[in-house]
Amino acid sequence: MSAEDALAETRRVGAEQLRAVWKRPGGWRRLSSVNNSDVGRWFAFACLVFMLTAGVMALLLRVELATPAQDVLSARQYNQLYSLHGSVMMFLVAVPIFEAISMLLLPAILGARELPFPRLGAMSFWGFALGGLFVIGSIFFDAAPDAGWFMYPPLSTQVSGVGSDVWLLGLGFIEITSIAAAVELITSVLKVRPPGMRLNFIPLYAWYVLVVGAMVIFAFPPLIAGSLLFELERELDMPFFDPTRGGDPVLWQHLFWIFGHPEVYIIFLPAIAITAMIVPTVAQRPIIGYSWIVLSAVGTGFLSFGLWVHHMYTTGLPNISLGFFSAASQAVVIPTGVQIFAFIATLLAGRVTRSTPMLFIAGAFAIFVAGGLTGVMVGLAPFDWQAHDTYFVVAHLHYTLFGGAVLPIIAGIYYFYPLITGHMLSDTLGRWSFWLIFIGFNVTFLPMHLTGLIGMPRRVNAYPAEIGWQALNLVSTIGAFVIAAGFAVFVWDLFRSKRDQPERPRNPWNAGTLEWAVSVPEESWGVRSVPEISSRYPLWDEPEIVGRMDRGEFFLPDAPTGHRETLITSVLDATPSHVLRVSGDSFVPILAAFGLGGSFILPVFKLYWFALASGLVGIAAIVWWHWTTTAQPPEKNARDAGMGLTLPVYVSGPSSTGWWATWITMLALLTAFVSLVFAYFYYWTIWPVFPETTPAAAPHWGGLALLGVAWGLTITGLKLNQRGHAASFRAAFVTAFGCALAGGALFQWAPFAAGMDPTVHAYPAIVFVLHFWITIHAALGALMLGYCVAKSWDGRLTRDYDADVWNTLLVWHFTLGMAFVAAAVTGLYPGAT
Repeated sequence: MSAEDALAETRRVGAEQLRAVWKRPGGWRRLSSVNNSDVGRWFAFACLVFMLTAGVMALLLRVELATPAQDVLSARQYNQLYSLHGSVMMFLVAVPIFEAISMLLLPAILGARELPFPRLGAMSFWGFALGGLFVIGSIFFDAAPDAGWFMYPPLSTQVSGVGSDVWLLGLGFIEITSIAAAVELITSVLKVRPPGMRLNFIPLYAWYVLVVGAMVIFAFPPLIAGSLLFELERELDMPFFDPTRGGDPVLWQHLFWIFGHPEVYIIFLPAIAITAMIVPTVAQRPIIGYSWIVLSAVGTGFLSFGLWVHHMYTTGLPNISLGFFSAASQAVVIPTGVQIFAFIATLLAGRVTRSTPMLFIAGAFAIFVAGGLTGVMVGLAPFDWQAHDTYFVVAHLHYTLFGGAVLPIIAGIYYFYPLITGHMLSDTLGRWSFWLIFIGFNVTFLPMHLTGLIGMPRRVNAYPAEIGWQALNLVSTIGAFVIAAGFAVFVWDLFRSKRDQPERPRNPWNAGTLEWAVSVPEESWGVRSVPEISSRYPLWDEPEIVGRMDRGEFFLPDAPTGHRETLITSVLDATPSHVLRVSGDSFVPILAAFGLGGSFILPVFKLYWFALASGLVGIAAIVWWHWTTTAQPPEKNARDAGMGLTLPVYVSGPSSTGWWATWITMLALLTAFVSLVFAYFYYWTIWPVFPETTPAAAPHWGGLALLGVAWGLTITGLKLNQRGHAASFRAAFVTAFGCALAGGALFQWAPFAAGMDPTVHAYPAIVFVLHFWITIHAALGALMLGYCVAKSWDGRLTRDYDADVWNTLLVWHFTLGMAFVAAAVTGLYPGAT
């Protein structure tokens, strides 16, 4: 056998190894797949179903408003439909579609084998699907929320029925799954880049994933914290939003819109990310202003957190606040404009190739700019006082979201469809779909500006004939059905049989980024070998790179260990760090998602003990999947990673992906805690005397001391384990376990010991919640300590394999910090005032 034949045989054997290791289950067992391609497809399909469902709801609303005094829907049905339409589009479509597309495409864009936590991604999807079906299904049992997608109290606390619980608990669980997905995506961009992909070489899509993922981490927790307070008021009569007992309904608006306005940019920026991939391709040249686009994306994300009062100009806030937030609302236009002008400059400088994706992008630019102009108008307080809660705002919102999200996403589907399925969508049907949607959209929503300016309020299901709104409403209803026709064409194009089509070319758009190096037909492993790159557009600048990837000439060309693996690199300069073994297919993520989901859904039906049991099942499933995957020490400390490089297969501390995921998760939990502290001081700012009485000394100082001891013992245990003193390590962690449970219990007992009744006034209620938050985190820290001890006894945690100890210590850093703040706020601050 010649040397060339031997090399070819080696490559063939390596490919067969990969194919066997990454083989997907068949039949009904396909549901156990955790492969990013499968999970991403499921995610995207669920989002499409939810979007079409919300679209049907919108059509029913438009039928009701087509003529005066219609009786197609009752007032209650109308309220439920508009509440669900907004909730579904915001929580079940706009954000999850970003996570779906990113899970599907990000490994290919980064030239990686897989995302670092496949089971976490699968659990996120199954939790999302369960929560979404629960929320949407409520409409069939007359149990849907009917107080709007923003759930303002007191309507949703005193008048609304079980639908408010469906909204709070169902969507609260979906928000948690979104955070879980964001943790995986952020970690992927930071640690799963190919060698050579330094920060200034990261594809723009990945930059946007990083920015939007960070926004999810900081924007969703305030709403989760607010939902916790809301549900405690509904179930346990804690008066957080009852002004007769020290609460304030405006607090909910603050917590909601601290989430709600960044949510607009969480929706908008992923669509810009898709645009950033399509524009250079259709222009056939690198993007102009790469650094400016990145800085503008970061700036948009940062500024978006300073705009929430944009939605609250009519609540009676001081004029100085209105001026500040009005200025911030105008300022956010600057980085947004920079991104759009950079795309236009790229198109002007290149030779634009006409295509269906570019048609949708052009339409998106036109509609979004119009929505941005009306956004500048409602960002001015005097104008907003006139237009607030009218159909002018409805028009502005839809112009922003359609132009900023819906049309770019459809463009992305036409662009990436051949990558995902191996087939092309029809240009003819694509153009029909575009023009029907584009014309129908403007026919629907352009008249609404005038409808609002002449006084029609939002959220009304009937109006008198003599008031003069009939013609405009009829036009909007006709336009809505034209939009529906456009989506029908799009869906038909998406799902019609394409068996007669030839297999698509490897790179049908002649793009320059790595995702188009994926093999045809698609393999389940991502890329044949992880490349080393030296430019932003490697397929343009290094034409031979695809062939070299196919031949396995780069990193991880085979799977001799029999494990699924991907390459991990450093955060700043993408230097190879280690080889990560990722978990395989399993039904455990489904069990975990359904167990945790039950702990949120069952309380709606007052099945509290079953909810507790379901939550324990979910936690046990998560512990089990870690015990059977990440808890397994490798058979060797290092392996040949290709290109003459030998890398470790196990690392701990800041070098590991698990440490980064823990850090990001704790940032989200810290943000929720800060939101609760914000609620405490918000009460202090609105009431002349708060708290009304200074509480007696409570035993939370003892609890703080015990938690401090647990933290210190965790540090000590880490050092003992590194020195090989396994018995002493276990003793330190067992003692820390007891201190954690005792300290958490004392924290929770403190309000009771002070004689507080959380149903009497908002002050004791918020104190109870702050202490409860610390107790929950002490329990989490205790669970992780016990897990480490069990691994050590079983021989799976040693001085060389101690990643779980590092992660546990990181959790205790955050837990002790939050406990100290909670103790100071509830124990020292009242006495200081």
